[in-house]
Amino acid sequence: MARFTPRMVLFDLDGTLIDSVPDLLVAVNAMQDELGLPHRSEASVRNWVGNGIERLVERALTDDLHGKPEAALFERAMPVFKRHYAESNGKHSCVFPGVHEGIAYVKSLGLSVGCVTNKAAAFTLPLLQDMNLLDQFETVIAGDTLPMKKPDPAPLIYAAGWFKVHPSEALMIGDSISDVKAARTAGFSIICMSYGYNHGEDIRNYHPDAVIDSMAEFPNLIGRAS
Repeated sequence: MARFTPRMVLFDLDGTLIDSVPDLLVAVNAMQDELGLPHRSEASVRNWVGNGIERLVERALTDDLHGKPEAALFERAMPVFKRHYAESNGKHSCVFPGVHEGIAYVKSLGLSVGCVTNKAAAFTLPLLQDMNLLDQFETVIAGDTLPMKKPDPAPLIYAAGWFKVHPSEALMIGDSISDVKAARTAGFSIICMSYGYNHGEDIRNYHPDAVIDSMAEFPNLIGRAS
């Protein structure tokens, strides 16, 4: 018997559907060049993503996961990063193995499907389009759709309302502690991907309902509600 029988499934974007770190790395180091600062490594950027581009820029400027740069430097850096990221977005990213199969399976069950991300819509929609995923989702809730973003539960609750689904009938697919916190507070079930971005920590430490290596495993976990 399936462990989850939701009416709606929401997918996180970065680290869940798409490996976007290569695009972000190009933009980070172009920003660093323009500001006369040292390049950052791919490993560092991979550790820093997941909380929106503002936090990524802060971390890149300080070379620290918890870093906060001087306000004047941050104000200079943000438009520079956005300009370079608009150029690199979608050029080096790739869809994780199993994603297309997983989404196809969920849709074959007749479930409502959406995407919820902390990435701004100006970057989210082109990336999904470039990766041939945009048409798979009935709604996309980006990081600037609402005043709050994950780990706040508001985007998940908004999606449940949009689909007219009770949170107890909703499933989140994510990869990070922000996804787990948002799902728990919203009343969603949550499956996490083992390969995602979680600041170097094993997502199992945060006790999602299940952890899998590929969305191709969905048939073993997700079924149609009776």
